[in-house]
Amino acid sequence: MQEVIIDTIIDGIKLLPFLFIAFLIIELVEHKLSSKSQKAIEKSGKFGPIIGSTLGLIPQCGFSVVATNLYVTRIISLGTLIAVYLSTSDEMLPILIAEHASATTIIQILIIKFIVGIIFGFIIDLFVKKQDNFNYHICNHDHCDCQNSLIKSSFKHTMKTFLFIFVITLILNFTFYYIGDETLKNLFTQDNWFTPFITSLIGLIPNCASSVIITELYLNDILAIGSTIAGLLTGSGVALLVLFKTNKNLKENIKIVSLLYLIGTAVGIISEILV
Repeated sequence: MQEVIIDTIIDGIKLLPFLFIAFLIIELVEHKLSSKSQKAIEKSGKFGPIIGSTLGLIPQCGFSVVATNLYVTRIISLGTLIAVYLSTSDEMLPILIAEHASATTIIQILIIKFIVGIIFGFIIDLFVKKQDNFNYHICNHDHCDCQNSLIKSSFKHTMKTFLFIFVITLILNFTFYYIGDETLKNLFTQDNWFTPFITSLIGLIPNCASSVIITELYLNDILAIGSTIAGLLTGSGVALLVLFKTNKNLKENIKIVSLLYLIGTAVGIISEILV
């Protein structure tokens, strides 16, 4: 039990700098940038899915948290957000390297996540128009004193979000601890076409443990590559927690999660057939 608590604290502390940077960027944009600068950001946003998919490959779920906060304030597009979510490698890459997985396997998974992120990012941006105005202002919502100190208000927002993530993550970690990995492994002893639906659902669990479990199941030859891809595509670390915490549009949040699930499952099934 102590180990679970300690691991949760360590994981939370790792996210603190990413959260702080995200809030600082948002507040600088909200309060310092002119309308001309905002238009420049919007124009460069058409290439957002490429940038987002690239950053998501870095083995740390912090970038998905940053992207979530930037999307909530409409600094980046929905396509860019989805690209980050789909390409986020989270704990997958360190585990594959530590377990001495072949370079071919690692590159194959990363390329699939990278390409899928870009493709669906551009498709979504093609059909979903980016909103011109911010529909959520962090400072107005939390009643902070950002006019006097951006650093102080950014820290305040960071700590509030950190506490929220810590409580939820602690609950999830205890759930994983008491259920045990073996129980989960038994669910996939007979891999079939329906497995990508299950692994995509597991990937949506807002916790780094989901990518750990899916990667370990793959390395132990319990999951096929398609089912593994499905789960790793939907896994974006704790980003979904931040999304539901900061974005008060519940209907929109559900649509985003549904998009992730459908894309992850579809690509997983296709990968199962082709790879």
